[in-house]
Amino acid sequence: MTARPANAHQARLLRLLRDGGPRSRAELGDRVDLSRSKLAVEVDRLLETGLVVADGLAASRGGRRSHNIRLAPQLRFLGVDIGATSIDVAVTNPELEILGHINQPMDVREGPVAVFDQVLAMVAKLRDSGVAEGFDGAGIGVPGPVRFPEGVPVAPPIMPGWDGFPVREALSQELGCPVMVDNDVNLMAMGEMQAGVARSVQDFFCVKIGTGIGCGVVVGGDVHHGTTGSAGDIGHIQVEPEGRQCACGNRGCLEAYFGGAALARDAEEAARDGRSAELARLLEANGRLGAADIAVAASAGDGTSLDLIREGGARVGQVIAGLVSFFNPGLVVISGGVTGLGHTLLASIRTQVYRQSLPLATGNLPIVLGELGQVAGVTGAARLTSDHLFSPA
Repeated sequence: MTARPANAHQARLLRLLRDGGPRSRAELGDRVDLSRSKLAVEVDRLLETGLVVADGLAASRGGRRSHNIRLAPQLRFLGVDIGATSIDVAVTNPELEILGHINQPMDVREGPVAVFDQVLAMVAKLRDSGVAEGFDGAGIGVPGPVRFPEGVPVAPPIMPGWDGFPVREALSQELGCPVMVDNDVNLMAMGEMQAGVARSVQDFFCVKIGTGIGCGVVVGGDVHHGTTGSAGDIGHIQVEPEGRQCACGNRGCLEAYFGGAALARDAEEAARDGRSAELARLLEANGRLGAADIAVAASAGDGTSLDLIREGGARVGQVIAGLVSFFNPGLVVISGGVTGLGHTLLASIRTQVYRQSLPLATGNLPIVLGELGQVAGVTGAARLTSDHLFSPA
C-alpha cells in the first residue's frame, strides 16, 4: 500500500507538485502558509515516505541553491471511463500525464461482470506494454448515479444489472490498489479542470451529451455531489409536460428528446419517412444511424439533420439557462460524443442560454466545447484517485 500524507500541509504540497510539476522548496514556500522551518520539516517527512524525491538543483534565488522536489516518478494511476457504448482505460504518471491509453467498444447493458472482464483485459494489455507494473490507485467512472462514499451505482437508467453492484470493492480486489468510483460526467469535469479548458476556473458546469445527458457541477474547485450523489442529473429534468416516455420511467425528460439515443431514433425516423434523402442513404449504407452520421449529413447541407441538431441544442440550452440563472457559473463546458455535431450544436445552446438568462449571469459567461475529448474522463478518474492518495490517512 502506498504511503499517505500525515496532515493537510503535506496533502497540499503533494497536490501542488502534481498540478505544477517539480518545484524548489522556496517556490513551495511561496504557495503555502508555513514558516521556512515548518516547511522543511514537512518536506523532509514526505521524502521519508517515498512519495516525493529530490530532483536536481533549483534555479538560484540568492544564497545556496536548493534541490527541486518532485513526486516520485514511479507512481502510477489508472483511469477507467465506462461509457454507455465504449470503455476508455489509461495509465498516468504522478503529474497525471497519460502514458498509455486504450479505447474499445462495449455495451454497458451487458452487465458489470462482462464489462469488468473487458476492463481487466485492457488493463493487462497496458501493463504488458510496460507503462506500469502495478497501480497506486484507480479511478472508475460509470454512466449513472453513484452513491459516492460507497462507490456503488444506484438505479442507473441505462445500466440494467448494475444497481447496487460493489464496483469499488470488486475492482480493488482485482487491481490490488485503492479504487474510487464516481459518475462519468463528474470525472469529465475533473479532467477538464486538470488539463483542459477549465484549468483556471473554480466554479463551472461540464455538460456531457453522449447516449444520455449529465452535468458535472464544480464549486470552489471541487465536484459537488449533493447529499446522496445525484447532483447534476439534468438529463431527467422535464422539458415537455406529459411528453415522450424516458428510460427512467418518467415522461418529457430532456434525455427523451436529445442525446445520442434520442437523436439516432429521430434521424432514423426521418430517413424512413422520406424527410431526408441524405439520412436515408446513410441508413441504407450503415444499417443504423448515430451522431456521427447526422454530423456528416448536416455538413452536406441536409436541412433535416440541421433542424434536429438545432432543436436538440435549444432544449439543452433551455435547461442550462435555468441552471445558469440559479448557480451563476464562470464557465459552461459542453463535452461528450454528441459534441461531434460541432458549432451548429454549440451555437444553438449559446443562443438559448444568452436569450433566457439574465445579462448579469451571462455577460462574461463562456460556453465552449471541451478540449480533452475522449481522454477527459480517464484524466479525471486519475485525478480522483490521486486526490484520495494525496489526502491525510
